[in-house]
Amino acid sequence: MISLSDVYHVVAATVPLYVAMILAYISVRWWKFFTAEQCCGINKFVAKFSIPLLSFQIISDNNLYKMNLQLILADFVQKILAIALMGAVTKITSRGGLNWIITGLSLSTMPNTLILGLPVLKAMYGSEADVLLAQIVVLQSVVWYNILLFLFEFTTTKAAALAPASEAIEIDITEEGLAKEEGEEARDSNGRRHKTRSILFTVARKLIYNPNTHATILGLIWASIRFRWGVKLPEVIDRSITILSTGGLGMAMFSLGLFMGSRTSIIACSIKMTLVAMGMKFLMGPALMAASSLPLGLKGRLLRVAIVQAALPQGIVPFVFAKEYNIHPDVLSTGVLLGLLVALPVALAYYSLLSL
Repeated sequence: MISLSDVYHVVAATVPLYVAMILAYISVRWWKFFTAEQCCGINKFVAKFSIPLLSFQIISDNNLYKMNLQLILADFVQKILAIALMGAVTKITSRGGLNWIITGLSLSTMPNTLILGLPVLKAMYGSEADVLLAQIVVLQSVVWYNILLFLFEFTTTKAAALAPASEAIEIDITEEGLAKEEGEEARDSNGRRHKTRSILFTVARKLIYNPNTHATILGLIWASIRFRWGVKLPEVIDRSITILSTGGLGMAMFSLGLFMGSRTSIIACSIKMTLVAMGMKFLMGPALMAASSLPLGLKGRLLRVAIVQAALPQGIVPFVFAKEYNIHPDVLSTGVLLGLLVALPVALAYYSLLSL
C-alpha cells in the first residue's frame, strides 16, 4: 500500500516542474521578459544541448548487458501498434496524415518515466521498478526519440519540397495529345521517385548532424565499455555533462511555460482535442501495452509495472521536438499540462485495478 510519505515524494517530484513552467509563463504573459524569437532560442537550446546530453547520461548509466528483453519487446510492440492504429485512423478519416501519426505516437506511448515515473512506480512496486523504468527510458532515448526526429524531419522537409502546382492544366484528347500525356505521366512518376530520394537524403543528412544522433551513438558505445570493463568517465568530463543535462527537464518545462504564455489560453487546443489527447494518453496507451505484454508472457509485477508506466502522463521531450518543428505543439503542451495534474489519481486507479 502507498503511504503518505510515498505521496509526498511524488508531489516533490512534480511541483518543481510546475515551478519552472509557471515562472516561464509569468515571464512572457505578465513581465514580457522574452520575445518570440528568444523563446524559440530557448527551446532550441533544450533540443540541441540539454536533451542530447541528458540522453547520453541516461544511456551510459544503464547496463546494456542486463536488459529485460520481454519488457523491451513489449514496449516496442506497443509503439508499433500505436503507429498502425493511428495510420488506420488517419486513412479512414482522410485527415491529419503523418503529422497526426507523430502526435498520436507521442501522446499514447511516450510517458514521463524519468521524473514522475520513478517515485510513483517505486512507491507501488519497490526498487525493482527503478531498474525496469530505466530500461524503458533507455529504449525511448535510443530508438523512439530518434524515430520521432526522423518523422519530424521528414514531414517538414516534404512540406518544403512539394510546392502546390499553380498553372492551369489543358487537356488534349487527340492521339498525339494522349501520347504526350502518357509521356508526361511517366516523367512525373520518375520525378516523384527522384524527389522522394532527395527528401530522404536531405533528412538523413540533417539527422547525421543532429546532436541527438551523436548522443545516442556515444551513449551506447560508452555504456558498452563502462559495464564491460568497469571504466568510468574522467571527472572533468562527467561533471561537464552533468551540469548541462541536470537542468534539461527543468528547461524543457520552462520552454513549455513560454509557449503557454505566448498563447491566448493556457489550454492551447480545443476541448475536443483535449479530450482526445487525454483518452489517447490514459486509455489507449495502457490498453496497447496490455495487448502487447500479455501475448509475450509478461505477468505479475513485471506486467503491472509495464501497464502503470504506460498510464503515466506524456513526457516533455516530444513537446520540445514538436515545438522545434512546429507540428501540433498545442496538443502536446496540453497533454503535458493536464497529464501532470491528474497523474497521481490515474496511476492509483490503475494500481488498484491491477491489484484486484
